[in-house]
Amino acid sequence: MLALLHTSPVHVPVFDALRDEAHPGLELRHFVDEGLLERARATGPDAVAADVRAAVDRAVDGGARAVLCTCSTIGAVAEAYGAEAGVPVLRVDRPMAAAAVAAGSRVVVLAALASTLGPTADLIEEEARGAARPVTVRTVLVDGAWACFEAGDGERYVRLVAEAADAVTDADAIVLAQASMAPARELATTSVPVLASPRPGLTAAVEAARVA
Repeated sequence: MLALLHTSPVHVPVFDALRDEAHPGLELRHFVDEGLLERARATGPDAVAADVRAAVDRAVDGGARAVLCTCSTIGAVAEAYGAEAGVPVLRVDRPMAAAAVAAGSRVVVLAALASTLGPTADLIEEEARGAARPVTVRTVLVDGAWACFEAGDGERYVRLVAEAADAVTDADAIVLAQASMAPARELATTSVPVLASPRPGLTAAVEAARVA
């Protein structure tokens, strides 16, 4: 069984659909705690470390062979607990970051939430160091997008992200920092590769659960 730690219920059907498409028969168990993101935004990701660890422990106690954190803001905190958790704990955006580094040295990060920009840029730079590749990361906050997300206007949310992606011209890769932004990848018309995290993140977690 693979456990997923979410900070929004909107991710549940997305990952269930990806499972049905690429990993039929895999048991997913979803743990949703919207308060984690709210508290991380207010006080910083490290301030919710104990709560993240407790959520991972609950998943492991429930039989999880691996845990995937789908929130980029707290992903590093969750991943850091992996050594103590007894099972692999992955952040959904790491495979996407590796793909961005492989695409070229100019990476633009789009986010709807300011608290996601720093962790995502740090992750890309970490992957670049590991690959011994030079990288320049530029971050862009998509104006008005998060308000649409909070209001439940998913269509406008995705459209604003896609428009922001189409405005990028001087990049080798565009990274959609939040898993919820993934549908914008299909709407964007830019020639620059647009990378989203859910599919590669789930694939990596499935493999980790099988090996564990």
